[in-house]
Amino acid sequence: MHGLLNLILSIINYVMNLPANLIEPLEFIPDFVKDALIDSINLIPFLFVVFILIEVIEQYYTKKKHLFVFFIKKVGPLFGSLFASIPQCGFSVIASTIYTRRILSRGTLISVYLATSDEAIPILLTTPQKAYLILPIIIIKIIVAIFVGYVVDWLVTYKANDPTEVNQNNSKEEKGCCHHKLADAYKTKDFWLHPLKHTFNIFLFILLISLVLGFILSRVGTEETLAKYCLMNSPLQPVLVSLIGLIPNCAISVMLTLLFVKNTISFGSLLAGLCTSGGLGILVLLRKNGDKKDTAIIISLLVVVSSIIGLIFQYNVFNINNLFSIFGIHL
Repeated sequence: MHGLLNLILSIINYVMNLPANLIEPLEFIPDFVKDALIDSINLIPFLFVVFILIEVIEQYYTKKKHLFVFFIKKVGPLFGSLFASIPQCGFSVIASTIYTRRILSRGTLISVYLATSDEAIPILLTTPQKAYLILPIIIIKIIVAIFVGYVVDWLVTYKANDPTEVNQNNSKEEKGCCHHKLADAYKTKDFWLHPLKHTFNIFLFILLISLVLGFILSRVGTEETLAKYCLMNSPLQPVLVSLIGLIPNCAISVMLTLLFVKNTISFGSLLAGLCTSGGLGILVLLRKNGDKKDTAIIISLLVVVSSIIGLIFQYNVFNINNLFSIFGIHL
């Protein structure tokens, strides 16, 4: 048994070192390109496992859509925030689609967007020195989402339709990232193809962003210098990052997370960007919501709330960052 364990560990170690062993001897490749290739390739197996787990979760709650609608009608932002915090790419799409039929409230939709967790979580999981921040990020986003959701519902409400009016067949037409169907994919090859495709897409995003950052760092010299160009410690940074987070693409949260890992944007700015990063749900809202004024209000609220949260944590207002020091976490 001990020998088998050593063999498995040796195989894992060999596989993990293989990219470096193959790429490092290539002297014609610049060092920043080598580093980007090695780091990105090493993430592929881990990302695939993570996206398989996410696919299982996504398929489960998509099949239980009628229960989701029932509970979200009862407890709104609380239920929506908790479910949206699970890393996946289809929840905000479903919430946006239901909202355009006025089955849930504006506050609930905003809470879903604010709490949505996406590629930032897998990227942080693959970065050991920053992985401890995953729990604080999720907790902060959930608390903010619940509070803002209920405040918005208290101030402005919609007369929501009865949950039984939702056409369950429509869920089969809803699509997540990579244009995959959110319903019944477990019955087809898409169950495996989507995690593979998503892993490949995220790998390309990481590689591309790493190459760009590596090239810039090779020119400016240090991460500190790059941080100055990115307005580090400026009150403008969280606001600008919150606007960038609105772009409905997986690459945005990947880019923001990598910028944070490189100490180029602050923790507060990362929070601001991830709070506005509602995934493809925002794209669905823009396309399907007939009330353009309502869409503008929702997006404006997202930016304002996210910017404020970013500034609060960037400047440690009321020593709020110290709350996590109780658990040995320093933001």
